[in-house]
Amino acid sequence: MTLLEQFGSFIEGSYQTQFSPETLHCARRALLDWHGALIAGSDTDVAQRLRKGYQEELGVGSCSIAGTSQKSFSRAAAFLNGTISHIAEFDDIFRDGAYHPACPTISGAFALAESQDKSVHDLLAAIIVGYEVSTRISKVIQPSHYQFFHTTGTVGVFGAAAACAHLLRLNASQACDAMATAGTFASGLQQAFRSDSMTKPMHPGHAAEVGLNAALLAQAGMTGTPDILEGDAGFGAALCESPRWDLLFNDLGKTWNIEQMTFKNHGCCGHNFPAIDAVSHLLNAHKIDPKDIQQIRVGGYKPTVEVCHYVHPKSPFEAKFSLSYTVSARIILGRVREKAFLPSALSDPQIYAMEDKVKLAIDPECASHFPVHRSAKVEIEMADGTVYAHHQLTRHGDPDEPLTDQELVDKFHELAEPRIGLNQAQALASKVLESPDTSVRKLAELWSKIPT
Repeated sequence: MTLLEQFGSFIEGSYQTQFSPETLHCARRALLDWHGALIAGSDTDVAQRLRKGYQEELGVGSCSIAGTSQKSFSRAAAFLNGTISHIAEFDDIFRDGAYHPACPTISGAFALAESQDKSVHDLLAAIIVGYEVSTRISKVIQPSHYQFFHTTGTVGVFGAAAACAHLLRLNASQACDAMATAGTFASGLQQAFRSDSMTKPMHPGHAAEVGLNAALLAQAGMTGTPDILEGDAGFGAALCESPRWDLLFNDLGKTWNIEQMTFKNHGCCGHNFPAIDAVSHLLNAHKIDPKDIQQIRVGGYKPTVEVCHYVHPKSPFEAKFSLSYTVSARIILGRVREKAFLPSALSDPQIYAMEDKVKLAIDPECASHFPVHRSAKVEIEMADGTVYAHHQLTRHGDPDEPLTDQELVDKFHELAEPRIGLNQAQALASKVLESPDTSVRKLAELWSKIPT
């Protein structure tokens, strides 16, 4: 059997799986967090331009689009919501694979579930399976894959295809075909987020649409290339060095990677997080007056230096990929959430001055632990010569230091309330986290009907 044929058998077998309450709760956390990221991106300039570009496809169908009451067919909904949910940089992370599974996986599955009037329970099971397939692939192709490719766009096609195959109850052969067809459309270049463009969030949008489309086509009888992962001219050969396919199925069906997710505590690129958390630790542990800071030395791993390289950013996009800015914003503003990327913050002279004190370099120890651990070493030197140092071994929000349910709900409310109002935000959080079951359409009503 090829690798995808084995995953196809796994998907068919999962229809009989009774997921534990703990695993289902982790899926509910992922679904709530996706909603927060989706709603946060819904009123941005990028989202408005997207909906304008898709105007001829809106006003038909039964699927909800964030930021508008207009409906669409499922494929357009998967693309648009998959893109919108990645704009604000609040979506979840599978640390071991340098991968954001929610935007492609949940966006594709949600659109299909809404179009077919599925239940939230059906959606949660599909999310668990889609996360499992795609996170496993993401893990065995790193770290070389991440040198040039955006994992969320490339591997995301398998997450969306697997989740949609589960919702459609495809047999093993059809599920394989869905993932195989999706695999040949895997794409997303890192260069897209090394410059200030609107392309990056479209990577997971494309992946969500590709996975949904591939599953529907497999249901209709379209076949795919079953060895698209391991073939001589396949995904592994083209997009990474020496993929560890022999590790792909370790404990498959016995453990669930959705229980190992990172949920973002800051509204920026995750490679900034260890340094922000280290600075937070030092600020909380010592009486540090920002005016007396002489220099801030940050040691990180390679992507921190390569991806988060902007200094004195000129736009919210650049700011989210700027370690010097996000660290400075944490010191001056107290947190790195949405307010840190408003024009008033970008032009704040205190943040600007603090940035000049931040020095970033690769630390060999931090670099050696990537991608399994995202760490940073920070030293804050004061004007009197005192040096406060902290080695942040992980990020707050990672599986070994997870956000509590309350922290996750608080984050959701901070993002959702300004857009959909307190009542709808409370009702949505309650239905996602606590409701025994409801329809996906009922969930969508709570964020697609925007209060006037």
